[in-house]
Amino acid sequence: MAKAAVVRKGKTPQKAKAVSGKASAGKKAKGPKYVYFFGMGKADGTGQMKDLLGGKGAGLAEMSRLGMPVPAGFTITTEACNAFFKSGKKYPAGMWDQALENLAKVEKAMGMKFGNPSNPLLVSVRSGAKFSMPGMMDTVLNLGLNNETLAGIIKKTGNERFAYDAYRRFITMFGNIVMDVNRRKFDDALEAVKKEKDYKEDTELTVDDLKGLVEEFKRIYRAETSSDFPQEPLKQLQMAINAVFGSWFGDRAVKYRKLNDIPDNLGTACNVQTMVFGNMGDSSGTGVGFTRNTSTGDRKLFAECLINAQGEDVVAGIRTPLHIDELKRRLPKAYKELDSIYKKLEKHYRDMLDIEFTVQEGKLYMLQSRIGKRTAKAALKIAIDLVKEKQIDRNTALLRIDPAQLDQLLHPMVDPKAQVKVLAKGLPASPGAAVGKVVFTAEDAENWAAKGEKVILVRPETSPEDIGGMHAAQGILTARGGMTSHAAVVARGMGKCCVAGAGSLNIDEHAKEFSVNSTVIREGDHITINGTNGQVIIGEAPLIQPELTKEFGVIMKWADEVRKIGVRANADTPKDASVAMGFGTQGIGLCRTEHMFFETDRIKAVREMILADDTEGRGKALAKLLPMQKEDFIGIFREMKGLPVTIRLLDPPLHEFLPHTDEELQELSLEMGVPVDKLKARNKMLHEFNPMLGHRGCRLGITYPEIYEMQVRAIMEAACELKKQKVKVTPEIMIPLVAHVRELKTLREMTVRVAGEVQKECKVKVDYTVGTMIEVARAAITADEIATQADFFSFGTNDLTQTTFGLSRDDAGRFLPTYVEKGILDDDPFVTIDQGGVGQLMQIAVEKGRKTKKGLKMGICGEHGGEPKTVEFCHRIGLNYVSCSPYRIPLAKLAAAQAAAKEKTKGKDLSKSTV
Repeated sequence: MAKAAVVRKGKTPQKAKAVSGKASAGKKAKGPKYVYFFGMGKADGTGQMKDLLGGKGAGLAEMSRLGMPVPAGFTITTEACNAFFKSGKKYPAGMWDQALENLAKVEKAMGMKFGNPSNPLLVSVRSGAKFSMPGMMDTVLNLGLNNETLAGIIKKTGNERFAYDAYRRFITMFGNIVMDVNRRKFDDALEAVKKEKDYKEDTELTVDDLKGLVEEFKRIYRAETSSDFPQEPLKQLQMAINAVFGSWFGDRAVKYRKLNDIPDNLGTACNVQTMVFGNMGDSSGTGVGFTRNTSTGDRKLFAECLINAQGEDVVAGIRTPLHIDELKRRLPKAYKELDSIYKKLEKHYRDMLDIEFTVQEGKLYMLQSRIGKRTAKAALKIAIDLVKEKQIDRNTALLRIDPAQLDQLLHPMVDPKAQVKVLAKGLPASPGAAVGKVVFTAEDAENWAAKGEKVILVRPETSPEDIGGMHAAQGILTARGGMTSHAAVVARGMGKCCVAGAGSLNIDEHAKEFSVNSTVIREGDHITINGTNGQVIIGEAPLIQPELTKEFGVIMKWADEVRKIGVRANADTPKDASVAMGFGTQGIGLCRTEHMFFETDRIKAVREMILADDTEGRGKALAKLLPMQKEDFIGIFREMKGLPVTIRLLDPPLHEFLPHTDEELQELSLEMGVPVDKLKARNKMLHEFNPMLGHRGCRLGITYPEIYEMQVRAIMEAACELKKQKVKVTPEIMIPLVAHVRELKTLREMTVRVAGEVQKECKVKVDYTVGTMIEVARAAITADEIATQADFFSFGTNDLTQTTFGLSRDDAGRFLPTYVEKGILDDDPFVTIDQGGVGQLMQIAVEKGRKTKKGLKMGICGEHGGEPKTVEFCHRIGLNYVSCSPYRIPLAKLAAAQAAAKEKTKGKDLSKSTV
């Protein structure tokens, strides 16, 4: 465990100005306010000051202001923490003096003195960031104990056992947290005594046992740190504060922030609070809990307790906790007060809370209140129930739910309580989780699945030929590719879990194994992939199965009533369209016609077209494809029941439809009766150094107009046939990769001509529109010109990001994580829109396009369309809709509703609901 500010061998990084054991200070400390007092009905801070005081400090301040029994203490701010690191782990000027000044206030409030042998004050030193990071940072309890104050505690309480128990706990925590001594050494010594005496519980330890353990713990401390256990209380305090600040950059905290998208620059506050003791006998106890059930959302106290124990015993699992009803049975007066307080707190905050309490000799003390973490299922129920209880309105309810949490309801998820071994990390290409045996070919995936095996298909990257194996597998893992790679796009359409671009995987397809550093995973070994965060996990992780509740339907209904921006689906097949309709899509924002070409029954015709030597040959092959494409469009139009369907004409370069290895070319040669040399020659002719910037999109349509003519004819024939059957259709024909208005003008004229011919032949009129994708910088900058030829714009943000940054989206996964880790980029721009660059181009296009054509319809169809921050940005710049994969529609709807709700609640006091 990394300790960024650990004090080694008893040395402090900075001398305290007062180390005499007296906390009183003559003059008031000057300069910025770094320390805030709380407790006993008073507080310098408020519950709204989470940025400065952290969640824990703000909660303690607010409870104090509410007159609740909070032991006195003070909070050192997050600003002090950040200044500590900026100045090379030195306290900012005035901070220590303010700490001493507030320590004197605590002494006065509690009637005890820090370091005083006859009436000692003991304190806890605890971290507390703005956002809850449970268990990720450090805590030291019982600070202030030494050989002299120990005697004072014994005399004051008349409880020698309690005093020695507190001392051995303090040495353990201080040694582990502050000096980085392996906690196992202390625990082993404790267990050795219990084993020798045949004790089952810590509570069976006698006074003599504990005295011996204190001496043994001091010996361990000395051996591990080369220094005696510090006896000066102020030195202990300073070292503990340093350790709490340092824990902000500990390994656990850094990883947690990365997983939960919490910035590193927030810092942690440090809370120094009077100790109260739950381990003073059977009239004492401690507990933690939630004001509602964290799994179901039920309105009932969900808590656990221990009698004659300290809080760490519950949190750390040192002892098996008891149901809260035991507190009611054994300490009814304290329970009755707790029942009253938690209800008062929940009413005040208008949310489910995480609380912590201690009962010392029958008296209840509150040690924490903060917004409690909850499952997606519970989040929906709690939000709806609070509206029913008239505590919050619908807008606030919608804002309470994390859109990403909805994945828990739509896909299997790795159990968050499970201990897992993460082997590698890639891009979270398609959400959910999957467990299975590793296979390395699509053929094996199909064969193993046919025998009832659950498999994970592992490939360097997937190709159209892998579609059968992808369908058969539980999930897909690739070493290369990005968020818009073949594997990612197809997996999302299928609703399959996918991790793409896991660059640390070294795949040996012939040996049927892959390795990450020294770890080797072979065919048949179990792995788990987490498509929600990109983790590759060794073995079979426990999964939680999705569950759509009635509350999900209610929240979606509220979201639909509030949001202003439309939500469409990216769907390429009738099945995709059907799934999208089930989630309440308002149309299809992107139908990729090339995915229809990849189907096994038509890839041969596509290849015939590519291999043809002239227009006539291409025409013959395209004639075979026409009825297939037409049937696809009929199926999609039927499913969409008159909603708009935006169909993108062929976009990828032609080389993607041909195999490249000698083995695959040999197979294709036999299948098609075409010499291998001709296939190789055509591959060579189609080869491009950078195909993403090459002969693709509208450039194909201009050089091979017969391809686009066939597609437009297929669309319009399908539309006309259904119109005759009185089925409403709304086709939107989209030209990809336009950079110059003349490209669009040429292809629009072709589209209008072919559409007119079909309508004339079918003797029916169908309303349709012709638009373009804005996916290169020139198109955005000249949007005013392009708008003269477009009925709508759709931002292809995958390509727009690629061309704006000059990145290859399929290769950037190798280094973009490093850019994010080093803070060069806040986020992967292929995951969430780069608002400062790509977003600026989008705004230019919106303004210029609508200046030419007022009310021009605009949407976004890259996979960004389902990412919450991007959805909010699209709402802000005035797009008409976002489009995303079918399974992300609920997330996009909620994010869109939240964007609208934020506008409505702007300027309103929501402090109580967001503390």
